[in-house]
Amino acid sequence: MRSTLKFALAFASLAVALPAMAQTVPDMKTYTASAEVAAMIAKAPSLMKPGAALVSQPIVVLAPYRANLEYRTGKGPAAVHETDAELFYVIQGSGTLLMGGQLVNSHRANAHNLEGESIEGGQTYNLSKGDVLIVPQNTPHQIMSVDGALVLMTMHAPRS
Repeated sequence: MRSTLKFALAFASLAVALPAMAQTVPDMKTYTASAEVAAMIAKAPSLMKPGAALVSQPIVVLAPYRANLEYRTGKGPAAVHETDAELFYVIQGSGTLLMGGQLVNSHRANAHNLEGESIEGGQTYNLSKGDVLIVPQNTPHQIMSVDGALVLMTMHAPRS
């Protein structure tokens, strides 16, 4: 009876501990071949939800870093990342990004990000294949327009 009780307690402890442990073990993917990236791009339109301006898929992950493939077909919300800089590399397509200025009607999107309806002021960047841009921490930015589809590799770099 005691061994059964000990087993039950050990099992219950493990059942509680494993999900917590799983949340602290980061996903890790340190390599993605160009053929896989091309397949992700080809699949992206089918992953988009109706009315969505983008779909995002992880390319490589090594916590706390994650490079994502962003397939964008339209204007996105204005955003500010309070603890991260964000790197953009244009894989294909073209579009316009607005950076700087002030968020209009901002609200908290999550613990570390603000979103807004738009941006007042700022500088416009015309993006095309091969361009690289970094958005500093606490800087408003927004994809304003996309010509067809804009495919980006984005990466958030923790700064705090």
